[in-house]
Amino acid sequence: MAAIKDLLQQITDPMLRERLTEEVTRISKNKKFGLVFEEHVPECTPLYGVPIKCDSTVARKTGKLNQIYIVKKIDGKTAVCEDKVSSEITTIPLCDLVAVAQFGDPIFPSLEPIAKVENAPNDSLWHTIIEADNYHALQLLEYLYEGQVDCIYIDPPYNTGARDWKYNNDYVDSNDAYRHSKWLSMLKKRLLIAKRILNPENSVLIITIDEREYNNLGMLLKEMFPEATIQMISTVINPAGVTRTGGFSRTDEYIYYVMLGDAKPQALPLSDEWRGNIKGGYKDKLRWNGLQRSGTGILRSDRPNMFYPVFISEDGKRIISVGNPIPLDADRQQVQVPQGTVAVWPVFPDGKEGRWRLGRGTLLHLIDKHYVKLGKFRGESTSITYLARGEQMKVESGDFPVIGYADDGSVIVDESAYKAKFVPGTQWWISSHDATQKGTKMLTALLPNVSFTFPKSPYAVKDAISFFVSDKSNALIIDFFAGSGTTLHAVNLLNAEDNGKRRCILVTNNEVSEAEAQILTERGYQPGDPEWEKHGICRSVTWPRTEYSILGKRADGTVLSGEYFTNQTTTKEVNRSFYQLGFVENPASLTPAAKKQIVALIGKDKLPQSLVKADSRFIVSEKHTASVLFDPDAADEWLNVLEDQEHITDFYIGAKDSRTYNNIRQKVVDLLGTVTVTEPLKRPMSEGFAANVEYFKLGFLDKNSVSLGQQFAEILPLLWLKAGAIGKRPELDSAELPNMLILPQNSFAVLLDEDCYGKFAETLLETKNIGTVYFVTNSEEAFREMSDGIGIEQTYQLYRDYIDNFVIGSRRNNL
Repeated sequence: MAAIKDLLQQITDPMLRERLTEEVTRISKNKKFGLVFEEHVPECTPLYGVPIKCDSTVARKTGKLNQIYIVKKIDGKTAVCEDKVSSEITTIPLCDLVAVAQFGDPIFPSLEPIAKVENAPNDSLWHTIIEADNYHALQLLEYLYEGQVDCIYIDPPYNTGARDWKYNNDYVDSNDAYRHSKWLSMLKKRLLIAKRILNPENSVLIITIDEREYNNLGMLLKEMFPEATIQMISTVINPAGVTRTGGFSRTDEYIYYVMLGDAKPQALPLSDEWRGNIKGGYKDKLRWNGLQRSGTGILRSDRPNMFYPVFISEDGKRIISVGNPIPLDADRQQVQVPQGTVAVWPVFPDGKEGRWRLGRGTLLHLIDKHYVKLGKFRGESTSITYLARGEQMKVESGDFPVIGYADDGSVIVDESAYKAKFVPGTQWWISSHDATQKGTKMLTALLPNVSFTFPKSPYAVKDAISFFVSDKSNALIIDFFAGSGTTLHAVNLLNAEDNGKRRCILVTNNEVSEAEAQILTERGYQPGDPEWEKHGICRSVTWPRTEYSILGKRADGTVLSGEYFTNQTTTKEVNRSFYQLGFVENPASLTPAAKKQIVALIGKDKLPQSLVKADSRFIVSEKHTASVLFDPDAADEWLNVLEDQEHITDFYIGAKDSRTYNNIRQKVVDLLGTVTVTEPLKRPMSEGFAANVEYFKLGFLDKNSVSLGQQFAEILPLLWLKAGAIGKRPELDSAELPNMLILPQNSFAVLLDEDCYGKFAETLLETKNIGTVYFVTNSEEAFREMSDGIGIEQTYQLYRDYIDNFVIGSRRNNL
């Protein structure tokens, strides 16, 4: 149907064109899944820089790319062209034409070096930026890394209807009846190749989207990845909200996770913001469980074998022994207590007999392992706690290093460096993910004179990928809708945090904005002209952002200001805060309403009024960091309850006179001491990153020239990338090709002359760090023999592997 609409525009008879258009409109009202849907005509991409010759497939630079011509004759500065559909002959100036490739046509790519930044000269890790249409770049990446990619993160155009993306060089706006199916068709072609470069055994595809296409995208992903686990996250990226006409303001967007093979999110040590919606929370301290059973099945009669005495010393400092369980009908008061000890039973304050959580044998075993602890001595009511298996593992694994033992024999551990790990829920509200505050403003700080709409926060991208690459320090991460380059920025942040060596490949085109295109056209420039290209997104945004963020300064030498947040933390000791409530005249006579007024003054973010009860003389909550003492006469009882409540940092003391207030205040200080505050460790932007990046433009080669070995220099960057992009990219010293290249610093070698195989093999035996070998030979038999003779697993035949990949790949992508 879309192809018919394109053809309608070529009808010169206006009445016939109008009648046919009406019929097409009527037919197009038939919908599939609520969409005017069809598999669209193949996309085309311009091949700027490719010479135009006879039989070249071309289009007008400023016209519709899918209006294709075949060059029949070149006459000076003009070309005689035949319309591929109508066969009409037209003469067009050569300067107005560009070679094009229809998607599915075989292409033979090369990489033309544009620039590089090297801020880690002794590091073998190199990131890559490829300026290209992402479809052809994906074809190249399939040749380089089929089945090897750990993570793909993409933020495709959201198809807002606001002319934010193109199909065949035409903006797709809200008036296009096919805009949804064009978007799906565009994305599907790319995901077909993306699926082939992902590691099927353990990898993840991450796609961000908003409400306009998330349902359609979900159906597409289910169709394309039936074997995967697919989950969608809702994440707030604009707390201020974006107004939707006639609807709610949009604050969030969505992240699809497509998990292949064994891939699943890893538990990470996340900030407190991530913990807010997690039931039960996560503590950064060792959790000691109460030995007495609570909840259900708590009575002695429920488990008689778990009702036994624990004998502790009369000073409450040590466990002396553990008694045997007594029969259900036996009176605990009749049990003989060893001299010099006190018997502790699982008895509730109201006198009801409960039970322990552990059997006698298990408790004795944990006592021997120093995993049982006594609370403050309260005679027969002394609390006993123990470490459950999960907490024991944290001690034994070194998460909590043992630094000593208490008087009761329990372990004393260092809790300063530990941060609890967990997998969050499916709704994220994280302040650093704010696209305005941490996306747009950060990009503006890097590139003050550049305008770019809706850049992601690098923290949002870093967090999104961290759940799947935190345990893969050498992960390969690809973004083929790279935009401003946020993903590479995020990978550098992640590597800086944990000293990782993750490698990132960005792919983005070099399109200019619609407004800039209009201005440049008025000035007489066309796509492909240097003046036009320098305003493109890759050259004016993606590359300078990458360069400046790595170096910590701009091209003019201006040092970047500002700081990055990191997941690393630092701790310091600070005093707790105390406040005298001197306005309370008669604390003992305070009504519940008056107490609620006091709590309201403190602030609902610190204490809710619901905690006030009719007989409340103070408030202590395990869930809140503030505590209030209404009646100073209850200070001793308050202090008993405050024991071990180290999370409380703010204390409000109702005391008319300063002497009483200072006395109670000092007792709290003596009881709890200072508080350890954990703060995020910040990283100055001026430090940059220890990273290296190569910036290439995708070029296209002639198949026959490649077959004859005439373009080895153009293919050499591909060989470097295929071998892992290790070390600085090698370059040829002269136009004359060597017989062989042995490059241990790059972990690969190339034999260009079969006659030199003996010397080549001998040199390889003497050389370490060669992981990939390329043989230039037309004979498959010779290739197999030479491969078998060197004992290196990764070997490739040039130029057959290269040519076959793109010929066969083009056929496969057409199916």
